Amino acid sequence: MKTMLNKVPEVTLFFWVIKIMATTVGETAADYLSETLKLGLTGTSYIMSGLLAILLVIQLRTKQYVPGIYWAAVVLLSIVGTLISDNLVDNIGVSLITTTILFSSALAFVFGIWYLSERTLSVHTIDTKKRELFYWVAILFTFALGTSAGDLIAESSGLGYAYAALLFAALITMVFMTYRFLHLNSILAFWLAYIFTRPLGASAGDLLSQSADDGGLGLGTTITSIIFLLTIITLVIYLTVKRTKLANLSV
Repeated sequence: MKTMLNKVPEVTLFFWVIKIMATTVGETAADYLSETLKLGLTGTSYIMSGLLAILLVIQLRTKQYVPGIYWAAVVLLSIVGTLISDNLVDNIGVSLITTTILFSSALAFVFGIWYLSERTLSVHTIDTKKRELFYWVAILFTFALGTSAGDLIAESSGLGYAYAALLFAALITMVFMTYRFLHLNSILAFWLAYIFTRPLGASAGDLLSQSADDGGLGLGTTITSIIFLLTIITLVIYLTVKRTKLANLSV
């Protein structure tokens, strides 16, 4: 099978910061498009899914990791994953418990097929088209799962956005500490953290954007989305410039 350069970024602090912000944008941007712009869940889902399909084609056609393309795809996957969960819950009436179980099972299935096919779930060797497809499908389901699980804990349980964010931050810290000091498998630690950062970002986004009556700080989806999008763009530009400089030095 033809191999490529690794198509995903190195897992660093920048990776996790941008990823959490992307999940926050996924939550607030979906609400902004659906509610503020009155596109509705269905209309928003069609538009965002179309944009995601176009961007994934571009991503799959690249021969190496390109920060701008990669992170744009992650942001759109976050939005679409949120919309998939919201459509099932709000439009079809499926309970959050059911969607959480459904997406957990779907993600486990993807991981199972991926491992049986490739004998690894490592994100450090996404260097074939098949592995990259498994990677993006898994990420889509982590966003959908994180949305359902986050809403289940933050809203249905009555815990609230702030405490839900603290809970998921604590779970991520626990994963890191277990990996760092108890030698938890690095691949398992990565995917657990990836799943937990989705509801962390979503809870943080809701905390900032929702009204005080709903348990938020009242910044609104527009301001919250703009703040996090600008921060993501700034960090991606920084990483692109840094990558270009390193490439020039190695020539």
